[in-house]
Amino acid sequence: MEKTRKNKWINLCTIAGFIVVIAFCIYAVKMGLFTSEAALEQFVARCGIWGPVIFILIQLVQVVVPIIPGGITLAAGVFIFGGLQGFLYNYAGILIGSTLSFLLARRYGSAFIQSIVSHQTYEKYIGWLDRKKTFTRLFTVAILLPGAPDDLLCMIAGLSKMTFRKFMLILTLAKPPSILLYSVGVSTISEWILR
Repeated sequence: MEKTRKNKWINLCTIAGFIVVIAFCIYAVKMGLFTSEAALEQFVARCGIWGPVIFILIQLVQVVVPIIPGGITLAAGVFIFGGLQGFLYNYAGILIGSTLSFLLARRYGSAFIQSIVSHQTYEKYIGWLDRKKTFTRLFTVAILLPGAPDDLLCMIAGLSKMTFRKFMLILTLAKPPSILLYSVGVSTISEWILR
């Protein structure tokens, strides 16, 4: 009885969370937050002291709902908050979002992934699971490389036999170098342009 009530509560929270995310995505698309760094910067600036929290939530959404170009939010984080803080806020949002993607895929299976990405994209990467012995290595390398479809791969990892602990270890250790590389690159290029 208690377990059934807990499952209903979790499902209700998940549905409520999806509704909030969808509502925010609609608002953000109308405001141009996902296509314009300037619009995103103005939006976060208007949030005052809540700006970092709102930015982390935006970064989280772009990971779970991969319709938003991740490069825009990564670059915006550096422009809005500077190199170090931008890196930290980007990392926090990506870490939380990737973890959520893994857990949602583990809970709801391939139907969840296919509801978010195209059938063609799903078919392109689901074959990685057939390589049971090398999946963990492939996943780690993809997380290390900037530009890899790591948001999708985090979901696919949720379908694998990878433990949550191993997933978190890989994500925690392998994701910072690519975010740092991106943050330093954007910061250096913007300073060069401003000079």
